[in-house]
Amino acid sequence: MSKPLKIFFMVLISILGIGGLISWYAVSSINTGALTKFLSSTVKDATGRDLTISGPVSLTFFPSIGLKAEQVSLSNAQWASDSQMLSLKQVELDIKLLPLFAKRVEISSISANGLVLHLQSNKAGQDNWDLSPPSIVPSGPADSVNAKNSGSTNALTSTAATAKTPNTATTDTSSGESNFVAITSIHMSDARISYQGVGNAVQLITVPQFSLEGGGSKTTVLLDLQYENYKLGLRGKTSALRQALIDWDQSPVNMKLDFNLSLNGKALDITGQIDKNPKQLPQFDLKMSSKSFDLIPLAAAAAASASTNAKKPVTPKKSEAKYFFSDQPLPFDLIPEASGKVTINIAELNVPDQAPFKNLQASLLFKGDILELNSMSFDLGKGQAQAQGVISQFNSASPLLSMKGMAKGFTLEQIIASTNSNAKVSGGNTQLAFNLSGRGKSLHQMAASSNGALQISINNATLDSKLLNKGGDFVITVLDAVNPMRKKTNNTILECAVAYLPLTNGMIPLKNSVGVETDRLDVALSGNVNLNTEVINIKIDPQEKSGITTGIDLGGLVQLVGTLQNPQVGVSKEGVVNSAVSIGLGFLTGGISIAAENAKSPASKRQSCTAALHSWTSIYPGSN
Repeated sequence: MSKPLKIFFMVLISILGIGGLISWYAVSSINTGALTKFLSSTVKDATGRDLTISGPVSLTFFPSIGLKAEQVSLSNAQWASDSQMLSLKQVELDIKLLPLFAKRVEISSISANGLVLHLQSNKAGQDNWDLSPPSIVPSGPADSVNAKNSGSTNALTSTAATAKTPNTATTDTSSGESNFVAITSIHMSDARISYQGVGNAVQLITVPQFSLEGGGSKTTVLLDLQYENYKLGLRGKTSALRQALIDWDQSPVNMKLDFNLSLNGKALDITGQIDKNPKQLPQFDLKMSSKSFDLIPLAAAAAASASTNAKKPVTPKKSEAKYFFSDQPLPFDLIPEASGKVTINIAELNVPDQAPFKNLQASLLFKGDILELNSMSFDLGKGQAQAQGVISQFNSASPLLSMKGMAKGFTLEQIIASTNSNAKVSGGNTQLAFNLSGRGKSLHQMAASSNGALQISINNATLDSKLLNKGGDFVITVLDAVNPMRKKTNNTILECAVAYLPLTNGMIPLKNSVGVETDRLDVALSGNVNLNTEVINIKIDPQEKSGITTGIDLGGLVQLVGTLQNPQVGVSKEGVVNSAVSIGLGFLTGGISIAAENAKSPASKRQSCTAALHSWTSIYPGSN
């Protein structure tokens, strides 16, 4: 969807170029039939495409030179699906009079109705909107002879063409840049833009209306755009765009912005200013504010685009992904190298599959190849969260990401209740703190080089088995290893769960740093996780609080191995030996010595959560 939007304005320049040729010829001939033929042949020579004007062409000369053409079309690339790349029901141009005496075409306004634009790319990497002139390469001696024999004719033709359109180079050069900066008003209605990538379905954007109206020192902007069932609108004004384009990188520019962006009826105000000095990065100070804004339509539109592009449904297999943390490159190239600040203040922000964020405040600072997120805070349910982060050297081969933050006061019940999950959860006071950094182009590279610490704790919750089963292969494997009997119950009463994860160059050592206590079990995890290879080696030590084991592995016998992507349950040889020495080999044959071993546990009751919990302020200063 982004490609056709980028090309939308390129099309305007193309229309202006065509209009420039029309208007230049108009002042030297009133014969509209000759005008149509001249224009078509000129476009054919320049682009290899056929320009057709099947409707009437009319000219007016007062109070300005005006031109109107109907049923205008431009042929497509030979390999494209549609025969026409562009068609217009009607186009009207107003041409400035005085620049014509200097053999220069400047269009003051343009109006277009019924634009239909088909954009397409092919496997060879060609785009049908590439209007480069066709290259003619001699294929043999005959062509060379013909070229020699027709040399004088070609020279005469070239001279005639030059005489007919004096200073053609100047006109062509200015048809894009000069025409665009000369324009003060653009009006477009009933536009349809489609784009089809290689092997993908067609994506369609409709633009009911689009206008730029210049007047004095202001430019008024109006845009209505629709994709699928999602409507985007932009209303507002800015400093004169025409003058800003003329002065850009030539003299200081100061632009003030005052816009209202709407997305399916929810509005976001955008205000601020942009300062540009010659040969320097633009400086900007923008503010975005809203009482209620909704990102769900954008996410839904992206999902619709992804599903439309899919040739056929594909069921992903676990083996298709090499790592749990994706090794696909992150879109660092989309971060602009700029200098400025964006301040965000949204009372309620709705996001997919999540409770709405309340009182969202954030500040983004752009410092060349450094992007800082300062003082982001929001409320979630009855809880609060805050975070900071820095992405630096994002143009390098190994960007650096550092982030820290904390969240507290919210519950699992509040979060799950606000999603579409059918699982039932009650309680679950939750607290989180993190301070992490890593380098790389992908999540996997960053995880493999990560340093810092993360801690999360959950207390007093009743968890529906449906929720636990949605935790993914790793979580389900751990749960099954800890408590093989859990599938026979509908819920789990969680008294506490604490995970403290210190990271050093992608290594996570676990030594009494993960503990879980339910109404029946006290579970401790130990071992290590290598985020570079994603190999796991974790010993699970569950103890029955009652002192009687019923189908649950003895402490130290269960070991989690494999990788984060494909975890497996194994048996700890060390645990087997220790248990055999302690209680004899009776446990291997179902002897009663199992009960005798477990009878010791009430006397030496441990507290795994207390042992795992570290100081919150050691991870994120200010948390408690």
